Amino acid sequence: MQSIAVIILNWNGRNLLERFLPSVLAHSGDAVIYVADNASNDASVAFLEEEYPEIRLIRNPVNGGFASGYNMALGEVEEDIYCLLNSDVEVTPGWLDPVRELFASNPEAGIIQPKIKDLMRPDYFEYAGAAGGFLDLFGYPFCRGRIFQSLEKDQGQYNDTREIFWATGACMFIRKSVFRDLGGFDPDYFAHQEEVDLCWRAQNRGYRVYYCGGSEVYHMGGSTLNNMDPRKTYLNFRNSLFSITKNLPRKKAFPIILARLLLDGVAALRFVFQWKGLHAWSVLRAHASYYRQFPRMIRKREKVRFVQKYHAATSIVWSYYVHHVKDFNNLVKD
Repeated sequence: MQSIAVIILNWNGRNLLERFLPSVLAHSGDAVIYVADNASNDASVAFLEEEYPEIRLIRNPVNGGFASGYNMALGEVEEDIYCLLNSDVEVTPGWLDPVRELFASNPEAGIIQPKIKDLMRPDYFEYAGAAGGFLDLFGYPFCRGRIFQSLEKDQGQYNDTREIFWATGACMFIRKSVFRDLGGFDPDYFAHQEEVDLCWRAQNRGYRVYYCGGSEVYHMGGSTLNNMDPRKTYLNFRNSLFSITKNLPRKKAFPIILARLLLDGVAALRFVFQWKGLHAWSVLRAHASYYRQFPRMIRKREKVRFVQKYHAATSIVWSYYVHHVKDFNNLVKD
Protein backbone atom coordinates (compact mmCIF):
# COMPACT_ATOMS: atom_id res chain seq x y z
CA MET A 1 0.00 0.00 0.00
CA GLN A 2 1.38 3.36 -1.03
CA SER A 3 2.23 5.77 1.76
CA ILE A 4 0.59 9.21 1.97
CA ALA A 5 1.99 12.45 3.32
CA VAL A 6 -0.40 15.30 4.14
CA ILE A 7 1.53 18.55 3.84
CA ILE A 8 -0.02 21.78 5.13
CA LEU A 9 1.67 24.99 4.00
CA ASN A 10 1.50 27.64 6.71
CA TRP A 11 2.29 31.33 6.79
CA ASN A 12 1.28 33.24 9.92
CA GLY A 13 -1.68 30.90 10.32
CA ARG A 14 -1.46 29.90 13.95
CA ASN A 15 -5.21 30.39 14.46
CA LEU A 16 -6.01 28.25 11.43
CA LEU A 17 -3.70 25.48 12.64
CA GLU A 18 -5.38 25.50 16.01
CA ARG A 19 -8.81 25.22 14.42
CA PHE A 20 -8.21 22.74 11.58
CA LEU A 21 -5.34 20.45 12.60
CA PRO A 22 -7.52 18.36 14.95
CA SER A 23 -9.68 17.06 12.07
CA VAL A 24 -6.61 16.23 9.98
CA LEU A 25 -5.03 14.28 12.83
CA ALA A 26 -8.29 12.54 13.74
CA HIS A 27 -9.23 11.36 10.24
CA SER A 28 -5.96 10.72 8.37
CA GLY A 29 -5.16 7.22 9.62
CA ASP A 30 -1.62 6.13 8.82
CA ALA A 31 -0.78 9.21 6.74
CA VAL A 32 2.25 11.20 7.86
CA ILE A 33 1.31 14.81 8.72
CA TYR A 34 3.70 17.65 7.90
CA VAL A 35 3.43 21.38 8.36
CA ALA A 36 5.67 23.37 6.03
CA ASP A 37 6.12 26.80 7.59
CA ASN A 38 6.79 29.62 5.13
CA ALA A 39 9.00 31.74 7.44
CA SER A 40 6.10 32.81 9.67
CA ASN A 41 6.66 35.63 12.13
CA ASP A 42 3.69 34.83 14.34
CA ALA A 43 3.51 32.08 16.97
CA SER A 44 2.90 29.25 14.49
CA VAL A 45 6.14 27.35 15.00
CA ALA A 46 6.11 27.66 18.79
CA PHE A 47 2.49 26.49 18.83
CA LEU A 48 3.28 23.41 16.74
CA GLU A 49 6.35 22.49 18.74
CA GLU A 50 4.46 22.78 22.02
CA GLU A 51 1.04 21.36 21.12
CA TYR A 52 1.78 18.95 18.25
CA PRO A 53 5.28 17.50 18.63
CA GLU A 54 4.16 14.44 16.63
CA ILE A 55 3.71 16.55 13.49
CA ARG A 56 6.76 16.80 11.25
CA LEU A 57 7.72 20.44 10.93
CA ILE A 58 9.53 21.76 7.85
CA ARG A 59 10.85 25.29 8.19
CA ASN A 60 11.28 27.10 4.87
CA PRO A 61 13.95 29.83 5.08
CA VAL A 62 11.78 32.41 3.24
CA ASN A 63 8.15 32.95 2.32
CA GLY A 64 8.08 31.64 -1.23
CA GLY A 65 4.31 31.80 -1.59
CA PHE A 66 2.37 28.70 -2.53
CA ALA A 67 4.55 27.63 -5.45
CA SER A 68 8.08 27.96 -4.08
CA GLY A 69 6.88 27.18 -0.56
CA TYR A 70 5.76 23.72 -1.59
CA ASN A 71 8.73 23.23 -3.90
CA MET A 72 11.12 23.81 -1.00
CA ALA A 73 9.19 21.66 1.45
CA LEU A 74 8.46 18.66 -0.73
CA GLY A 75 12.14 18.03 -1.35
CA GLU A 76 12.15 16.72 2.23
CA VAL A 77 9.08 14.47 1.91
CA GLU A 78 9.59 10.87 0.74
CA GLU A 79 6.13 9.29 1.01
CA ASP A 80 4.68 7.92 -2.26
CA ILE A 81 1.69 10.28 -2.50
CA TYR A 82 1.60 13.92 -1.51
CA CYS A 83 -1.59 15.59 -0.31
CA LEU A 84 -1.16 19.36 -0.52
CA LEU A 85 -3.72 20.67 1.94
CA ASN A 86 -4.64 24.27 2.72
CA SER A 87 -4.46 25.20 6.39
CA ASP A 88 -8.15 26.19 6.36
CA VAL A 89 -9.55 22.81 5.31
CA GLU A 90 -11.58 20.50 7.54
CA VAL A 91 -11.34 16.87 6.47
CA THR A 92 -13.88 14.10 7.04
CA PRO A 93 -13.74 10.47 8.24
CA GLY A 94 -12.38 8.17 5.54
CA TRP A 95 -11.40 11.01 3.20
CA LEU A 96 -8.13 9.36 2.18
CA ASP A 97 -9.47 5.89 1.36
CA PRO A 98 -11.24 6.60 -2.00
CA VAL A 99 -8.25 8.57 -3.23
CA ARG A 100 -5.79 5.84 -2.29
CA GLU A 101 -8.00 3.28 -4.07
CA LEU A 102 -8.20 5.40 -7.22
CA PHE A 103 -4.42 5.76 -7.38
CA ALA A 104 -4.01 2.00 -6.84
CA SER A 105 -6.51 1.05 -9.56
CA ASN A 106 -5.39 3.61 -12.14
CA PRO A 107 -1.64 3.79 -12.83
CA GLU A 108 -2.15 6.71 -15.24
CA ALA A 109 -3.70 8.87 -12.51
CA GLY A 110 -1.05 11.39 -11.56
CA ILE A 111 -3.18 13.98 -9.74
CA ILE A 112 -6.50 13.70 -7.87
CA GLN A 113 -8.74 16.15 -6.05
CA PRO A 114 -11.68 15.39 -3.71
CA LYS A 115 -15.04 17.12 -3.53
CA ILE A 116 -14.50 20.61 -2.06
CA LYS A 117 -17.45 22.04 -0.12
CA ASP A 118 -18.00 25.32 1.68
CA LEU A 119 -17.33 25.17 5.40
CA MET A 120 -19.59 28.17 6.01
CA ARG A 121 -22.41 26.77 3.86
CA PRO A 122 -21.93 22.99 4.03
CA ASP A 123 -24.63 22.19 1.46
CA TYR A 124 -22.77 24.14 -1.23
CA PHE A 125 -19.60 23.68 -3.23
CA GLU A 126 -16.66 25.93 -2.46
CA TYR A 127 -15.06 28.43 -4.81
CA ALA A 128 -11.58 26.87 -4.84
CA GLY A 129 -12.00 23.71 -6.88
CA ALA A 130 -15.59 22.59 -6.18
CA ALA A 131 -16.03 19.32 -8.14
CA GLY A 132 -13.06 19.65 -10.47
CA GLY A 133 -11.66 22.28 -12.79
CA PHE A 134 -11.84 22.97 -16.52
CA LEU A 135 -10.80 25.71 -18.96
CA ASP A 136 -12.98 27.44 -21.52
CA LEU A 137 -12.14 28.28 -25.11
CA PHE A 138 -10.05 31.30 -24.06
CA GLY A 139 -8.26 29.71 -21.11
CA TYR A 140 -10.50 31.03 -18.33
CA PRO A 141 -10.82 28.50 -15.49
CA PHE A 142 -14.10 27.32 -14.00
CA CYS A 143 -15.34 24.30 -12.06
CA ARG A 144 -18.12 21.83 -11.87
CA GLY A 145 -20.17 23.34 -9.08
CA ARG A 146 -18.74 26.88 -9.46
CA ILE A 147 -18.79 29.34 -12.34
CA PHE A 148 -17.32 32.72 -11.42
CA GLN A 149 -19.01 33.64 -8.11
CA SER A 150 -22.03 31.34 -8.57
CA LEU A 151 -21.87 28.25 -6.36
CA GLU A 152 -24.10 25.24 -6.84
CA LYS A 153 -25.81 23.36 -4.03
CA ASP A 154 -24.50 19.83 -3.60
CA GLN A 155 -27.42 17.57 -4.50
CA GLY A 156 -25.31 14.54 -5.39
CA GLN A 157 -24.89 15.66 -9.00
CA TYR A 158 -21.10 15.32 -8.77
CA ASN A 159 -20.71 12.18 -6.68
CA ASP A 160 -18.85 10.54 -9.55
CA THR A 161 -15.22 9.84 -10.34
CA ARG A 162 -14.05 11.31 -13.63
CA GLU A 163 -11.23 12.99 -15.46
CA ILE A 164 -10.96 16.75 -15.12
CA PHE A 165 -8.55 19.31 -16.52
CA TRP A 166 -7.17 20.79 -13.30
CA ALA A 167 -7.27 19.96 -9.61
CA THR A 168 -7.37 22.61 -6.91
CA GLY A 169 -4.33 23.41 -4.81
CA ALA A 170 -6.63 23.70 -1.79
CA CYS A 171 -6.56 19.90 -1.59
CA MET A 172 -4.50 18.21 -4.27
CA PHE A 173 -3.12 14.67 -4.24
CA ILE A 174 -0.14 14.02 -6.51
CA ARG A 175 2.25 11.14 -6.82
CA LYS A 176 5.74 12.04 -5.61
CA SER A 177 7.18 10.67 -8.85
CA VAL A 178 4.93 12.94 -10.93
CA PHE A 179 5.68 16.06 -8.87
CA ARG A 180 9.40 15.50 -9.22
CA ASP A 181 9.17 14.60 -12.91
CA LEU A 182 7.44 17.95 -13.52
CA GLY A 183 9.97 19.86 -11.42
CA GLY A 184 7.22 21.00 -9.07
CA PHE A 185 5.29 24.24 -9.38
CA ASP A 186 6.48 27.13 -11.51
CA PRO A 187 7.85 29.64 -8.95
CA ASP A 188 7.09 32.58 -11.25
CA TYR A 189 3.41 32.17 -10.38
CA PHE A 190 4.00 32.79 -6.64
CA ALA A 191 0.33 31.96 -5.92
CA HIS A 192 -2.94 31.31 -7.80
CA GLN A 193 -3.38 29.11 -10.87
CA GLU A 194 -0.04 27.38 -10.34
CA GLU A 195 -2.09 24.20 -9.95
CA VAL A 196 -3.69 24.78 -13.38
CA ASP A 197 -0.23 25.00 -14.91
CA LEU A 198 0.99 21.93 -13.03
CA CYS A 199 -1.99 19.84 -14.16
CA TRP A 200 -1.63 21.09 -17.74
CA ARG A 201 2.05 20.15 -17.82
CA ALA A 202 1.21 16.76 -16.31
CA GLN A 203 -1.25 16.04 -19.11
CA ASN A 204 1.25 17.15 -21.70
CA ARG A 205 3.48 14.38 -20.35
CA GLY A 206 0.77 11.75 -20.46
CA TYR A 207 -0.45 11.76 -16.85
CA ARG A 208 -4.15 12.09 -16.05
CA VAL A 209 -5.99 14.30 -13.59
CA TYR A 210 -9.05 13.00 -11.73
CA TYR A 211 -11.86 14.14 -9.48
CA CYS A 212 -12.86 11.69 -6.75
CA GLY A 213 -16.37 12.44 -5.51
CA GLY A 214 -16.17 9.75 -2.82
CA SER A 215 -13.73 11.89 -0.85
CA GLU A 216 -15.06 15.08 0.72
CA VAL A 217 -13.49 18.04 2.54
CA TYR A 218 -14.70 21.46 3.67
CA HIS A 219 -12.79 24.62 2.80
CA MET A 220 -13.19 27.93 4.58
CA GLY A 221 -11.51 29.91 1.78
CA GLY A 222 -10.12 33.42 1.56
CA SER A 223 -7.54 32.88 4.30
CA THR A 224 -4.62 33.99 2.15
CA LEU A 225 -6.26 36.33 -0.34
CA ASN A 226 -9.99 36.98 -0.42
CA ASN A 227 -11.74 36.50 -3.78
CA MET A 228 -12.32 40.26 -3.90
CA ASP A 229 -8.69 41.21 -3.19
CA PRO A 230 -7.10 43.17 -6.09
CA ARG A 231 -3.86 41.22 -5.59
CA LYS A 232 -5.75 38.02 -6.36
CA THR A 233 -7.23 39.62 -9.49
CA TYR A 234 -3.73 40.54 -10.62
CA LEU A 235 -2.31 37.04 -10.06
CA ASN A 236 -5.25 35.24 -11.66
CA PHE A 237 -5.23 37.29 -14.86
CA ARG A 238 -1.44 37.24 -15.23
CA ASN A 239 -0.93 33.58 -14.37
CA SER A 240 -3.67 32.45 -16.72
CA LEU A 241 -1.75 34.09 -19.59
CA PHE A 242 1.44 32.40 -18.38
CA SER A 243 -0.22 28.97 -18.63
CA ILE A 244 -1.61 29.55 -22.12
CA THR A 245 1.80 30.69 -23.38
CA LYS A 246 3.66 27.76 -21.84
CA ASN A 247 1.30 24.90 -22.51
CA LEU A 248 -0.56 25.36 -25.80
CA PRO A 249 0.85 24.79 -29.30
CA ARG A 250 1.83 28.10 -30.86
CA LYS A 251 -0.89 28.01 -33.53
CA LYS A 252 -3.52 27.87 -30.81
CA ALA A 253 -1.82 29.93 -28.12
CA PHE A 254 -1.25 33.18 -29.98
CA PRO A 255 -4.83 33.69 -31.28
CA ILE A 256 -6.11 33.10 -27.74
CA ILE A 257 -3.62 35.58 -26.29
CA LEU A 258 -4.78 38.21 -28.82
CA ALA A 259 -8.40 37.48 -27.90
CA ARG A 260 -7.54 37.87 -24.24
CA LEU A 261 -6.28 41.40 -24.92
CA LEU A 262 -9.85 42.31 -25.83
CA LEU A 263 -11.65 40.16 -23.25
CA ASP A 264 -9.47 41.19 -20.33
CA GLY A 265 -9.89 44.82 -21.40
CA VAL A 266 -13.66 44.33 -21.23
CA ALA A 267 -13.22 42.83 -17.75
CA ALA A 268 -11.23 45.89 -16.67
CA LEU A 269 -13.97 48.21 -17.97
CA ARG A 270 -16.57 46.17 -16.11
CA PHE A 271 -14.59 46.66 -12.91
CA VAL A 272 -14.57 50.41 -13.58
CA PHE A 273 -18.36 50.49 -13.99
CA GLN A 274 -18.67 48.53 -10.73
CA TRP A 275 -16.56 51.18 -8.96
CA LYS A 276 -13.75 48.65 -8.46
CA GLY A 277 -10.92 50.74 -9.80
CA LEU A 278 -8.20 48.80 -8.01
CA HIS A 279 -9.33 45.59 -9.74
CA ALA A 280 -9.32 47.33 -13.12
CA TRP A 281 -5.79 48.54 -12.41
CA SER A 282 -4.85 44.97 -11.40
CA VAL A 283 -5.91 43.66 -14.82
CA LEU A 284 -3.72 46.26 -16.54
CA ARG A 285 -0.80 45.46 -14.23
CA ALA A 286 -1.27 41.77 -14.93
CA HIS A 287 -0.89 42.32 -18.67
CA ALA A 288 2.13 44.58 -18.19
CA SER A 289 3.84 41.94 -16.06
CA TYR A 290 2.95 39.23 -18.58
CA TYR A 291 4.47 41.15 -21.52
CA ARG A 292 7.66 41.75 -19.54
CA GLN A 293 7.97 38.05 -18.78
CA PHE A 294 6.77 36.78 -22.16
CA PRO A 295 10.28 35.77 -23.36
CA ARG A 296 10.83 33.80 -20.15
CA MET A 297 7.52 31.94 -20.61
CA ILE A 298 8.43 31.09 -24.20
CA ARG A 299 11.71 29.58 -22.99
CA LYS A 300 9.78 27.43 -20.52
CA ARG A 301 7.69 25.77 -23.20
CA GLU A 302 8.08 22.02 -23.42
CA LYS A 303 6.66 19.66 -26.01
CA VAL A 304 2.96 20.45 -25.83
CA ARG A 305 -0.27 19.16 -27.24
CA PHE A 306 -3.81 20.49 -27.14
CA VAL A 307 -5.99 18.40 -24.86
CA GLN A 308 -9.24 19.40 -26.57
CA LYS A 309 -11.35 16.88 -24.64
CA TYR A 310 -11.06 18.77 -21.38
CA HIS A 311 -11.73 22.26 -22.65
CA ALA A 312 -15.16 23.82 -23.03
CA ALA A 313 -15.70 24.63 -26.69
CA THR A 314 -17.37 27.89 -25.79
CA SER A 315 -16.70 31.09 -23.88
CA ILE A 316 -17.66 30.85 -20.24
CA VAL A 317 -17.84 34.66 -20.11
CA TRP A 318 -20.43 34.69 -22.90
CA SER A 319 -22.36 31.78 -21.43
CA TYR A 320 -22.46 33.28 -17.94
CA TYR A 321 -23.01 36.97 -18.58
CA VAL A 322 -25.07 36.81 -21.78
CA HIS A 323 -26.98 33.53 -21.48
CA HIS A 324 -26.97 33.52 -17.65
CA VAL A 325 -25.82 29.90 -17.40
CA LYS A 326 -24.71 29.41 -13.80
CA ASP A 327 -24.26 25.66 -13.41
CA PHE A 328 -21.88 23.30 -15.12
CA ASN A 329 -24.37 20.75 -16.40
CA ASN A 330 -26.16 23.42 -18.45
CA LEU A 331 -22.86 24.76 -19.77
CA VAL A 332 -21.06 21.61 -20.87
CA LYS A 333 -22.56 18.45 -22.26
CA ASP A 334 -20.18 15.48 -21.98
